[in-house]
Amino acid sequence: MKDNTTPKERLLKKVRKALLERRDNPYPNLEDLPLYAAPAEDDIPELIFAEEFIAAGGQFVFCEDEIQFIESLLNLAEERNWHKIYCWESGLQQLLNQYEYPYYETDKNFERADVGFTLCEALVARNGSILLSNAGMAGRRLSIYPPVHIVLAYTSQMVLDLKDGFKLLRDKYRHSLPSMITTVTGPSRTADIEKTLVMGAHGPKEVFVFLLDG
Repeated sequence: MKDNTTPKERLLKKVRKALLERRDNPYPNLEDLPLYAAPAEDDIPELIFAEEFIAAGGQFVFCEDEIQFIESLLNLAEERNWHKIYCWESGLQQLLNQYEYPYYETDKNFERADVGFTLCEALVARNGSILLSNAGMAGRRLSIYPPVHIVLAYTSQMVLDLKDGFKLLRDKYRHSLPSMITTVTGPSRTADIEKTLVMGAHGPKEVFVFLLDG
């Protein structure tokens, strides 16, 4: 007898059958397995991150204390002629206010922003990535729209692998994870247009990480 069912119907039949047949998970401990070989005893996560981040086109500055951080930021802003630095997160604003560093705390004239200045959730050493979310006041715009994105991170936020970063998020937010979680590895780039590399196509042209010891 000729089978008159369509390919779609046959596919759905297989899906329904598979859902009815319960099977044990063949990889029950998959999330616990290491993604990479164990690091050597003399491997330093901060150094691994810096090497990977710079290789991806990011710019990295290590600061021993807050004064060195402010001095480095002042020198960089003067060198690059930055005037409109936008900062919306209260923890970062408190630090800048302590040293009377000027910034924009609203989105007035945001289309003219030189720099978006944010904190982060974690730094992932293995691939030199910044783990960001929209949980803070910076939201989604501040790390994407301005041509330069500056991130202040602390050595306590350094993790080896991406799964360690997600563990930090789960421990911090429990059952109320942010609606946007993303990783940034260097500046935005694309080669989709005539196979020519274009920087800043979908986000900032430059990304800086200031790592503060603490």
